Amino acid sequence: MGYKVVVVGATGNVGKEMLNILAEREFPVDEIAALASRKSMGTEVSFGDKTLKTKDLDTFDFTGWDIALFAIGSDATKIYAPKAAASGCVVIDNSSLYRYDPDVPLVVPEVNADAVMGYKKKMIIANPNCSTAQMVVALKPLHDRAKITRVVVSTYQSVSGTGKEAMDELWNQTKGIFVPGQEVAPSVYPKQIAFNVIPHIDVFLDSGDTKEEWKMVAETKKILDPKIKVTATCVRVPVFVGHSESINIETEEFLDWEEATDILREAPGILVVDKREAGGYITPIDCVGEYATYISRIRQDSTIENGLNLWCVSDNLRKGAALNAVQIAEVLGQRCLKKG
Repeated sequence: MGYKVVVVGATGNVGKEMLNILAEREFPVDEIAALASRKSMGTEVSFGDKTLKTKDLDTFDFTGWDIALFAIGSDATKIYAPKAAASGCVVIDNSSLYRYDPDVPLVVPEVNADAVMGYKKKMIIANPNCSTAQMVVALKPLHDRAKITRVVVSTYQSVSGTGKEAMDELWNQTKGIFVPGQEVAPSVYPKQIAFNVIPHIDVFLDSGDTKEEWKMVAETKKILDPKIKVTATCVRVPVFVGHSESINIETEEFLDWEEATDILREAPGILVVDKREAGGYITPIDCVGEYATYISRIRQDSTIENGLNLWCVSDNLRKGAALNAVQIAEVLGQRCLKKG
């Protein structure tokens, strides 16, 4: 016996990963439906060794379905998530629409799994921003031990976080650089992304921060601890998949880097790869297709009394989106829902 599960946005990068991960983790599925917009209706997608044909989201009836994993933008989510929720189907939403709603839990299972219990207020659970998700997995065990007071993070985010068109733009611009006359002007990004870095993700706010930077602050406070001070600089880099973060942590109590390493090695969802030698660390290309949040370069920050530096890398399509959503579904099933 299992659950009736819907994947909304099944033809996109994250939707496809959701289907892959549901199959890989052998989530107890009795019945599954893959939904997409009308223009993509009938497109075939894979679920384990099965092939599914997408159904029309606009006409789909969520009545009798248990869980819906949403991987569509906020505008469409605003229309369809309340319909699913009103039908008694629990929505796990990957967009930013509900993340800051006080009646909607924002969940990273390794960090605040108990928050899932609040889903009944709106029948919706929010998935955090990809850059936040991997960071709070790394921060949680250290916060439990030494109480983090301040975090300074710089991100190096892959183009897959923007979507397929951004991945195509990086690919085509890269090819165009080597073929005279085939240069590709920026369209997805405001500047060339090939062989470049862009310190601008999402829109600019009056403060001078971008919305991506604001998200990391607000979401870390909601998921982990409202007292933590966070400042972020978010940068898009010419990498297809995998977000990296340089994280500087200040704690209330002194925490030696060796003890911090031991704590992180034992923490759920984390793999420490930290040899102080050439190649003894994880890069984005190493994490693609993996579940873990990888930590490297753990060391003391000698410029402050209680400081640590670390390097954090994760597959943003997995832990930053699809995997986290499936893990939420697993917790929901274990603690809240009855199998059909």
